[in-house]
Amino acid sequence: MSYDLIVIGSGPGGYVAAIRASQLGLKTAIVERENLGGICLNWGCIPTKALLKSAQVFEYLHHAAEYGITVKGGEADFPAVVKRSRDVADGMSKGVQFLMKKNKIDVITGTAKVKAGKKIDVTGADSKVTTYDAKHIIIATGARSRELPNLPIDGKKIIGYRGAMVLPKLPKTMVVVGSGAIGSEFAYFYATMGTKVTLVEFLPSIVPVEDAEVSKQLERSFKKIGIDVMVNSSVESVDTTGKDCKVKIKTKSIETIVDAEVVLSAVGIQANIENLGLEETGIATDKGKILTNPYYATNIPGYYAIGDCVGGQALAHVASAEGIICVEKIAGQNPEPLNYNNIPGCTYCQPEIASVGYTEAKAKEAGYELKIGKFPFSASGKASASGAKDGFVKLIFDAKYGELLGAHMIGANVTEMIAEIVAIRKLETTGHEIIKTVHPHPTMSEAIMEAAAAAYGEVIHL
Repeated sequence: MSYDLIVIGSGPGGYVAAIRASQLGLKTAIVERENLGGICLNWGCIPTKALLKSAQVFEYLHHAAEYGITVKGGEADFPAVVKRSRDVADGMSKGVQFLMKKNKIDVITGTAKVKAGKKIDVTGADSKVTTYDAKHIIIATGARSRELPNLPIDGKKIIGYRGAMVLPKLPKTMVVVGSGAIGSEFAYFYATMGTKVTLVEFLPSIVPVEDAEVSKQLERSFKKIGIDVMVNSSVESVDTTGKDCKVKIKTKSIETIVDAEVVLSAVGIQANIENLGLEETGIATDKGKILTNPYYATNIPGYYAIGDCVGGQALAHVASAEGIICVEKIAGQNPEPLNYNNIPGCTYCQPEIASVGYTEAKAKEAGYELKIGKFPFSASGKASASGAKDGFVKLIFDAKYGELLGAHMIGANVTEMIAEIVAIRKLETTGHEIIKTVHPHPTMSEAIMEAAAAAYGEVIHL
């Protein structure tokens, strides 16, 4: 069968690209080997947020007395927590099925391999191979957990993020290796549910891509809930022969053994580009990623790639934006290339983290003279009323022109606040304009206005 466009992979890059293509009048098909929605909907963004919400509710129960509420009992039913997460994911996947039907997109189930001449072979569950051709083919095959040689995932004692979402019972002890968004979110989730968690990070600070002050604040908050945080540390080996894992951890000064029922490897991801036919088709790759131009065309005409299998931040919203830009270019429109320095990053532990643009260190490296404003949530009326005073908003301005170079937030609900900053930066709004933008009171978002005012010596509530 022939199409205008075939998309390989139905994650937040693939299915969004397919819908936009259909809207633009292209006859479109999408190939998926597992479940519609890809990792994000089924094993990533969505089910993890369901788990984290359960942890937050459990945390509220533990602290109910602080809000004047007396609660008797209150235990975590761990299998029920996992089931709720899976039910949420299933519901979202069904939603994508509906969107495919609504937009008249053909769903082809199987494993795809690209071929020369703008063709793909799809191998179904019955091992039967069907060939399809299209004027344009988008590869959106995503990524999976990266495995370290000394940390081989066995799915039982050493697990990746997928295993962490469906453990049959709550472990008493866990070592989490890697403190990026995935590692930090699971460390918070399991610690809050009652597991004794040790978080191991090779670099000098946890959530290492974040601003240094954010990293320090999260480390303080994590230690407050009982997480052992080990930075400048590496897992040398894991002995899984006994009942528990013996995890050998090397720090700058000592080697220590930590016992854990489960070890969670959260040391990043690697793109799914193997066995795709890239070599046979001549599609260029570099360092495990497919090479593309700013509109996601590969070096072979008619073949494109988006999402975690190309360079750029491995985030669902990035994949979706790339998919839309790619398809609009295919359809003859003139989309603006994506500005990768204005992509928000969010981590959904408690306190949440949200950031965009330059960190203070990176802005200084780039040669900017800075004005920095910081407003702590301890001075926020809404944060005090909510019982969520940990954290702050930090804004970094170019002292010369007033451009907002970066924003770094840690606190309750900051992942819902960061979009304001992304829009501000997109519109090239200055610090003075932010100060004069009236924010509603009492809200957490007032901290943005106050942080801007602090940068210019005009802060009222500090």
